[in-house]
Amino acid sequence: MTAPAEVSLILPTYNERECLRLLHERIERSLAAYRYEIVVVDDSSPDGTGAEVTELARSAPYRLVSRPERSGLSSAVLDGCDRAGGSVLAVMDADGSHPPELLPSLIEPVRSGRAEFALASRHVHGGSDRGLPPVRRLTSWLATVPARALVRVSDPMSGFFAVRREVLRRAPLAPTGFKVGLEVLAKCRPAPTVEVPFAFGIRLAGESKLAPVQVLEYARHLGRLYRWRLANGARASTTR
Repeated sequence: MTAPAEVSLILPTYNERECLRLLHERIERSLAAYRYEIVVVDDSSPDGTGAEVTELARSAPYRLVSRPERSGLSSAVLDGCDRAGGSVLAVMDADGSHPPELLPSLIEPVRSGRAEFALASRHVHGGSDRGLPPVRRLTSWLATVPARALVRVSDPMSGFFAVRREVLRRAPLAPTGFKVGLEVLAKCRPAPTVEVPFAFGIRLAGESKLAPVQVLEYARHLGRLYRWRLANGARASTTR
């Protein structure tokens, strides 16, 4: 009988077939030291992403979670976490902007008990956001300012992180848009939290999914988190 996974990597996807092909070997090398599984949560991609995952699963521990078309990134991450078997949950984008080589640096602090949450940050020493176009870089900076009042991390916009499974049970999570990491930090208050520098990369293939509707969803998400903080007396997460 195969031992259960200790680490689950959650990959939300929509039209990422080519990116998955390019990332596959890099992910396998990065997770080779662990008992792991790769949970791909796909929103019925028309480019055949689901079929690609089924093919990869013939020789690697992939699991496919299929959902209705364009159901949302944050809910995809939470659905993947619900289906995952590992005690350590790692989350990264499937477009190549998050380097798989950083996964051990995020997983190890959580796996060892040194942290409950490990965040890949563009804004600590050694990190950068050069992979973002100038307009996206400005948008990200503007979005970061109000989020920092909720959580004490340098890069609350980052969606690249690892967390202990039990942390997610501390509060009801219902994020919209792209920022599930911010939701976890603000509501579940993991401590200690560590930040690991990373350089935001350039998408390997396909097109960005960011659209004006996501900006509006983020504003609504922030409003809900501020109301949550006021209603629950939430203390911001502490970084060590």
